[in-house]
Amino acid sequence: MRPRYRRPVQFAGHTAHPRAAAPVLTLLGTVLLVGCGAEPPQAEEPLRPVVFTTVGNAGGATQRSFSGTAVTGRVVNLSFRTSGILTRLDAVLGQTVQAGRLVAQLDNVASRLAYEQAVVSLNGAASQMNTARLALDRTAALYESGTASLSDYESARNAFRTAEASHESAARSVDIQQEQLNYGSIYAPVGGTIAAVNAEIDEVVQAGQTVAVLNAGADLEVALGLPEAVIAQAAPGLSAEITFAAVPGVTFAGTITEVSPSVDPATATYPVRISLDEATDDIRSGMAASVLLTFPPDPAQGDALVVPAKAVGEDGSGRFVFVVEGAEGGEGTVQKRRVEVGRLTGAGFEILEGVATGERVATAGLQTLLDGQRVLLP
Repeated sequence: MRPRYRRPVQFAGHTAHPRAAAPVLTLLGTVLLVGCGAEPPQAEEPLRPVVFTTVGNAGGATQRSFSGTAVTGRVVNLSFRTSGILTRLDAVLGQTVQAGRLVAQLDNVASRLAYEQAVVSLNGAASQMNTARLALDRTAALYESGTASLSDYESARNAFRTAEASHESAARSVDIQQEQLNYGSIYAPVGGTIAAVNAEIDEVVQAGQTVAVLNAGADLEVALGLPEAVIAQAAPGLSAEITFAAVPGVTFAGTITEVSPSVDPATATYPVRISLDEATDDIRSGMAASVLLTFPPDPAQGDALVVPAKAVGEDGSGRFVFVVEGAEGGEGTVQKRRVEVGRLTGAGFEILEGVATGERVATAGLQTLLDGQRVLLP
């Protein structure tokens, strides 16, 4: 078939090939569309969610959340009071033991030898004491009959007293060695459950080394650390709400029972214990807990307004906050507003001027928010 021939296109006296003219036609069409007022559609940017808090009085009740760990009321670290080779270990994870049960034992050869030597010494001292008593009785009879002198009687009496004192010392030595022998055995001081086993048979253990851990308390508690900013407001009897990630959807009531007067150097916090009012079998020692504490109003704070420190930003013109406007669960806007701040407290900055009680301020991403920006309120 004969190929079709396309006539060149002429523009103002010039001739161009059809393929070369295609980009020109496309450009002319675009210019015509723009000239007619048609605009290409633009995709709407998604609304950004904003985190906010409500402005309140510093002297009002405040809530703070802390992380803690579930622990039993009493934890006993079982260890020997002497060193040796572990020859018996009757402890398995989760095992229930009764008070007085033998849990572990050492070979304790040195202590047994010392005990046997003490017994031998006691028997020798007893024999010497009996001999001295017989000599004293005989000398006393001779002294009464006039055939023995007073010095002979006193010598016999002193020898008996010395033998008697040696016997008493040997008896105490036997008691001490018996106690040392008992140091090679671990008996459960109270009933409980084995929570950890840290040694194996035929292992050399040292005095004070933890062989097993016994959870002896029947009641569960939550251990946590509070910072110095709020420790003055925490006192025994303060109520708490506890949740566990392992027990979703359930909130447990609790009460502070212990507040340490000194800081823990390892965590720079003050240790606190919270007892659970109604614990269930779903909660086990070591589970992570979230503790919500509601601190009572502080009369010293008065009616001063306070916002979290992270809600206050600063630029070249001074301090500012982003006030959130709109209904929760829908669309809203943020307005940049200048504020005058006072002192920094444990709850945040005191606001002297700029916002009112009940207004909402953004608490995250202040560097990326813009005045008048549309946002999504969760």
